[in-house]
Amino acid sequence: MNPIYTFSAETLSGETVSLENWQDKVLLIVNTASECGFTPQYKGLQELHERYSERGFAVLGFPCNQFGKQEPGDAAQIGAFCEQNYGVTFPMFSKIDVNGANAHPLFKYLTEEAPGVLGTEGIKWNFTKFLVDREGNVINRFGSVTKPDAISSDIEKLL
Repeated sequence: MNPIYTFSAETLSGETVSLENWQDKVLLIVNTASECGFTPQYKGLQELHERYSERGFAVLGFPCNQFGKQEPGDAAQIGAFCEQNYGVTFPMFSKIDVNGANAHPLFKYLTEEAPGVLGTEGIKWNFTKFLVDREGNVINRFGSVTKPDAISSDIEKLL
């Protein structure tokens, strides 16, 4: 089993789930925030989720408050914000750290597998996206400025 499927995370509702639940699916794993200039990307992420979910694709959202404190809410507030403002139906997880000593192990793994610019592992800002193939391999990393729709051709290749 690919290492990515050994990770678990807590959902906004407090349930711990294994990424093994998404084995054999193409994934787009994203660190998110509700008060960021890139927050409107939720709309594009939801569109990708709807367009490709029947073909074995899922977006997984991980709220993070490490960048400008732009995710100040608790799990209930984050869930309500995403649903009310962007109609988010893809899985959203509890707030985590993506950098530093307390970074969630999943994000430590993702950043090691797909380093950023000049080989840096740290995530620079909200809405960094990691594309994972059906076998659990981290295929690519996209920065905050890359809009979700710009990734659709990469997703298509993996489906």
